[in-house]
Amino acid sequence: MDGTSRESGHLTGILCGMGAGALWGLVFLAPALVRDFRPLDLAIGRYLAYGLMSGLLIAPRWRSLVAQMRSGAWWALGWLALAGNLFYYVLLATAVQMGGIAMTSLVIGFLPVAVTIIGSRERGAVSLRRLAPSLLLCGAGALCIGWQAIAVPGTASLGPRIIGFLCAVGALISWSAFAVGNSRWLGRLGGISAQDWNLAIGLMTGAQAFLLLPVALAMGIGHHDAAAWTKFLSVSLAVALFASIVGNMLWNRMSRLLPLTMVGQMILFETGFALIYGFLWEQRLPTLLESAAFALVVASVISCIAVHRRPATDVTATI
Repeated sequence: MDGTSRESGHLTGILCGMGAGALWGLVFLAPALVRDFRPLDLAIGRYLAYGLMSGLLIAPRWRSLVAQMRSGAWWALGWLALAGNLFYYVLLATAVQMGGIAMTSLVIGFLPVAVTIIGSRERGAVSLRRLAPSLLLCGAGALCIGWQAIAVPGTASLGPRIIGFLCAVGALISWSAFAVGNSRWLGRLGGISAQDWNLAIGLMTGAQAFLLLPVALAMGIGHHDAAAWTKFLSVSLAVALFASIVGNMLWNRMSRLLPLTMVGQMILFETGFALIYGFLWEQRLPTLLESAAFALVVASVISCIAVHRRPATDVTATI
């Protein structure tokens, strides 16, 4: 690929990452909109809808897709659906309900550090030495929000804030595994479009959510009136369509256009949009630590993009 084509591909990839972040940011708002429902309920509702939509969209191409799938790809679909969707969203929804939207989104913003470190070992990747400024900026932002979540007094008591923070960290680990695994499988399955892969993951996630439905029913569905159930179903359908179908499509497109070290940085668009949505919902301005964390992670993204745009002789080196 020549320099012009690579430059164009990177720009398209960045725009896709921005679009995915804008839609994924809505995911952080959903648990606050339907706070009376449990995180497991939210995950099952969202992913049952995602699975049904995926099944309808992929049905005309199902036989062709199956013919192109390797045996290992089915196992990959299973663990990617679990790590990147069900397990991740239960942890994220718990973190939002116990620790708040701002804290959760900023912890998830630490994802680029994990993904970039792993991606730096890929052939042709930018070295960790050149990525060091970006990683340090992102790490400093994570320290700011960690201090905000644990040490600064808030409306919630310390116990729930700590649990929320730990759940956010768990969601971060889960999604890091998904981001790396998904990017690698997209690279291996060149004959399958990014959208079809997304829909296949959606179908697998829907099947997993259906298997969890008896567990949720056994735990009790709570006492909710018709208006609450209508709101819950509306939120589940909206998140499934905009975040899971359209957002994932944009993310998978981006994953094929950008190197893995840059893919991780793109998640910070989700952080930025989630913060904006959260502050609008809570009708407040960010605290000093939240502002500092946001500024640091934005600087991290800009630094990472600049490194990938700048030619260097040590691009394949590692430390």
